[in-house]
Amino acid sequence: MSDHFELSSPPFDSVSQVCFSPTNPDHLLVSAWDTTVRLYDVAANEQKAKFDHRAAVLACCFSDATHAYSGGLDTGVRELDLASEKVTHLGQHENAVSTMNYSREQNVLITGSWDQSLRFWDPRAQTAGVSTYSIPERVYNMDLVNNTLVVAMASRLFHIYDIRKMSEPAQVRESSLKFMTRSLVCMADGQGYAVGSVEGRIGVEYFDPSPEAQDKKYAFKCHRQTIDDVDHVWPVNALAFHPVYNTFASAGSDGTVSIWDHKVKKRLRQYPKYSAPIPSVAFNCDGTRLAVGVSYTWDDGEEGAKTAERPAVWIRKTGEEVKPRQAS
Repeated sequence: MSDHFELSSPPFDSVSQVCFSPTNPDHLLVSAWDTTVRLYDVAANEQKAKFDHRAAVLACCFSDATHAYSGGLDTGVRELDLASEKVTHLGQHENAVSTMNYSREQNVLITGSWDQSLRFWDPRAQTAGVSTYSIPERVYNMDLVNNTLVVAMASRLFHIYDIRKMSEPAQVRESSLKFMTRSLVCMADGQGYAVGSVEGRIGVEYFDPSPEAQDKKYAFKCHRQTIDDVDHVWPVNALAFHPVYNTFASAGSDGTVSIWDHKVKKRLRQYPKYSAPIPSVAFNCDGTRLAVGVSYTWDDGEEGAKTAERPAVWIRKTGEEVKPRQAS
């Protein structure tokens, strides 16, 4: 199999999220606007299962090797049994489910919604136990590392929680970027997180509130290009940290994926450009592969949709380019 290949039987409409299994490096979930979540075996390049929903699916995640979760515009939260293809409806939000994470430490599913709430679900309870936490704005993105949950909201607002103590956020921050948050991911080493904005910038942030740690945070421009003396700036749609090396990938509406070493503030590699914007990227659990969802992201509205390429999911084998530079 080549180092870079396209998955067969991709979704029919825009990809919303690609997400690898926490334990099986070959199993990939893809949620999409065609109202499906698909499970692929990327080593065999085949679709293993497909789950139909009532509306566009915006988010998906695994809990373990055989169970996953999904949510989207129909406001429902579902548990997916990947072996039997059985779907269990856990409950719902008042508005679209925009993002979700599974905490293996606490065995809870955490969902964020445009209804200005976070919900914690215990899927093992007979009637799925759910706790609801109101927050000040619509949830756009969130990510979890260990017991630390970072929630990116509208109005460039960030809440950082210890999920064992959800009565109030441990920290409240404003985004270091001037424009709307489009992507967020926590560092693999648990030290902090990276955010991307609609205006071609990435911010690198640290959890430790001490002045020394906060002095290390910075932001930089990316996913930009000068064409005929005109500066073009694209949204940074997706970010993913490498599970072993803690370098990270960024993907944008310019159709490019770059690998960054945030410690030395250098770009390690930009891969050849894809034919359409990239809404989502993910490394697998051992960091040997990167999944790249390629599809129209509606940056140009309905006009752009008329000429949009069909969606695709590409799998790239990673190499030396994801390893950090030795600090000289």
